Amino acid sequence: MKTITLKQELPQSLQEVWDVVSDVTRCDWVPSVESISLNGNVRSFSMDGIGEVQEKILVNDSETYTLQYTAIKTPSPLQHHLATIELTRSGEGCALEWTSEIEPEQFGDAIEHGMQISLEGLKRVLSSSD
Repeated sequence: MKTITLKQELPQSLQEVWDVVSDVTRCDWVPSVESISLNGNVRSFSMDGIGEVQEKILVNDSETYTLQYTAIKTPSPLQHHLATIELTRSGEGCALEWTSEIEPEQFGDAIEHGMQISLEGLKRVLSSSD
């Protein structure tokens, strides 16, 4: 299993970042996703270059500022996927840690690329709301 971790210090407050990340139907910070639908705790979307994806939201906790989800339907034959976004206060801003576990490892590079471009999208969305 491959584990990917991205860490980013953000100048916005923890609450400002959480307001974006915790809205699991919000896609303005996720490049190549036009819309996200939510049915119970399952979100569905289509991603350019990947196809139809369904993710089960496991944790969306505004007390611990933790979002955790797992891919339950993808065009790729994933055996395991678990992603966790955790936010903590850092000075005046916020520290974000995004970890994804992926099996088989061959899909790790694609997952990491998606995480990186989404993190850049998050920074762009947050800076435009300043």
